[in-house]
Formats: sequence, structure tokens, C-alpha cells
Amino acid sequence: MCFTDEVVEASGVVTPAPTGTTTGAGELFQLLRDGRARTRAELAASTGLARSTVTARVDALLASGLVGNAGEATSTGGRPPTRFRFDSAARVVLGADLGATHARLAVTDLAGAVLAEASEDLDIGLGPEPVLDRVVTLARELLTPWRSRLLAGIGVGLPGPVEHSSGRPINPPIMPGWDGFDVAGALSREFGTPTLVDNDVNVMALGEHFSHWRDTEHLMLVKVATGIGSGIISDGAIRRGAQGAAGDLGHVAVPGGGDVPCRCGNTGCLEAIASGAALAAALRSRGYDCVSSRDVVALARGGSVEAVQLLRGAGRDIGEVLSTAVSLLNPSVIVIGGALAAAGEHLLAGVREVVYRRSLPLATQHLRIVPSRSGERAGVIGAAVMVVERVLSPAEVDALVAAAR
Repeated sequence: MCFTDEVVEASGVVTPAPTGTTTGAGELFQLLRDGRARTRAELAASTGLARSTVTARVDALLASGLVGNAGEATSTGGRPPTRFRFDSAARVVLGADLGATHARLAVTDLAGAVLAEASEDLDIGLGPEPVLDRVVTLARELLTPWRSRLLAGIGVGLPGPVEHSSGRPINPPIMPGWDGFDVAGALSREFGTPTLVDNDVNVMALGEHFSHWRDTEHLMLVKVATGIGSGIISDGAIRRGAQGAAGDLGHVAVPGGGDVPCRCGNTGCLEAIASGAALAAALRSRGYDCVSSRDVVALARGGSVEAVQLLRGAGRDIGEVLSTAVSLLNPSVIVIGGALAAAGEHLLAGVREVVYRRSLPLATQHLRIVPSRSGERAGVIGAAVMVVERVLSPAEVDALVAAAR
């Protein structure tokens, strides 16, 4: 089993792991992550390792707290063998999903199960200090019942471009004052634990994939809310591109965009005409009391013909951009999430109409375009999963085992 020799510093930046710390326990641990209890003999049979080697590695994992005794297996003669299982309750993880107008936080175990969660309206435009101060307060309140467990790490999704290597937002159009801010460092200093930061749509894609589509290798999640973006999963892994900017569909020019100004500084972007903010503005200009994506959805559900027509048109505009993405990336599933996705078929019908008509027939032969199943939880689950996958990687487990000696 291969793994990358990387660890995460307190700032959240990935750096090479120190040499000489590999124990092999991290590789063995991956077999136990499915939650099934196994004996030493079963682990030896699965890995081909000597029984003495397996015993030493299991003992090291027991000392780290990541593995626990799961009772005795049925005896086939002689003393019953002991079984061992991944202890997902050994530590907790904090996931934070920050949108343009909200903050959602969740505490999960090491298997990604949500233990506690909270959300509130929060304007990202207030700037990093006031927003993160509030996030820290919410996080401490949420973590209080779990303070007896070690906090393994923090994952954060931000509503703008994030340079993955540094975890810093870069020129985010809807996040004034956040450019280059060290979000990971600020939270790591508060909690004394590694923090990983990514674009909010990437973490939503991770959460949706983890929760409902683990057997799907190629998936796109499109978030349609105040802004528009996508997270791309290929071969089962998130694809961020060279700098972390992959999937930014919202700033692709669309045929119907014309000279409509976008917050990024360009004109004619998809986000400028099809986002929740754009639709709310269009409805306000027609006399409706509408300030947010939720208001647009509420009007559509309440029977507003104009809101329904705008949602269907937005779906078509999104479909124009997605039809190219489908031909380029050939996903098996496109998940539509975000606040406007709550409008259901009003939005999805427009997306499907254009994608199935415009994309290559081979690319759409088995393509499914579906609403998010995780809903508002997708981001916080994905943020937590991002951390879990890092801290439970073979290299990180080896480092933990070495530190526990």
C-alpha cells in the first residue's frame, strides 16, 4: 500500500514528514477503517505479514488509541482470539462551512458521523476577524460536551478561491478583506490543532461523495446559491487543479451574459445572471420583496410564475456551461446543491434540458443529474472528512504511533 510522506503543520500547510518515523502501523490501520473487527490472524492473512509483525503493529495502534479491543472471536479450539476494531470515537473533528451569508459547524467522530451541529446567519463580508471570532465562539460551545476527547483537526470551507498549498483565499469576489488572510493559522492558534482550508464547493463535493456516492468514481457537485461553483471528483478524489481554482464555473462567460457586470470584475459571467443573488435582484426589479436565494425559492414554492420562470432560465444557463464540462470531464453523476437547489425541479429541469441536448451523447449515456441528498450538511461533513482523510492517512498514523511510544 502506497502513501505520501506528508504531515500538516499547525498552519495547515503540507510539508514533508520527518524520516525514520515509519512503523508500518499506518498501513495496517487502513484495513481496520471499515469498522469490521478482525483478529491478528485475520490481519496477517490479509496482509501476508508475519504474525509477530502484525502483533507489534496492533499493539502500537492500541497504544495510540485509534484501535480498541472488540472482544473475543469464536474459538476453533484453545483460547479464543481477541478481535480489534477501529475506535472512531477516539477523537473528534470540527468541520466549518462558511457561505456568503451563513456559518454551519459540526463536530464529527473519526468515521465522519455528526455528533453535534449548529448554524446561524453570518455575513462573510464583515471580514475575517469578526467572522472567525464568531466561528471560534460557536466552535467552543459546540465542542464543550466533547472536551474529554482530543480534537484531531479542523476543516473549513470558504466561499471563494483558495490556494490549496497555503489554505489562503486569493482575490475572493464576495469576501472583501479576506484576500491572503491566514485562516488556517488563525484557527490553529486558537485550538492548537492542524486546520485545513478549501473552497466551500470542494468540501461540499467531498461531503456528498462520502455520504451517498462512495462507489461513484466520477462526480461533480454544482453549488447554486449567492454564487455558483463546482467541485470535481475524479477517480474517487477531489481535483483542485494547479493552484486550487478548478471548478469555478461561476466565472465562465455565457451566451446570455452580455454586458452584465460580475463581482469578479468581468462581464457576462454565469454567476452574474444565474446565481441566487442575480435572481433575487431580478425579482426586486419587478417589485418583489426578495433579497436572498431562500426568498427566490420561497416565491417559487408560493406559486410565483416569474420566480419559476427565472429559476428555469437559470437552470438552462447553468446547463450551457455544464454541457461543456460534461463533454470534457465525463462525470457519472452531477449533484446540484446550494440554496437554489431547494427549488427542486424548477431549476433541475432547465439544467437537464440543456446538458442532455448539448453534451456528447456518449458522455450523457449514463449521466445522472440529481439534487443533493445531504442538503445543508454537505459542507460541514466534507470539511470534517477532509481532515479525517488527512489525519488517518498511513503517514499521519505512523507519526501518531511514534509519538505515543
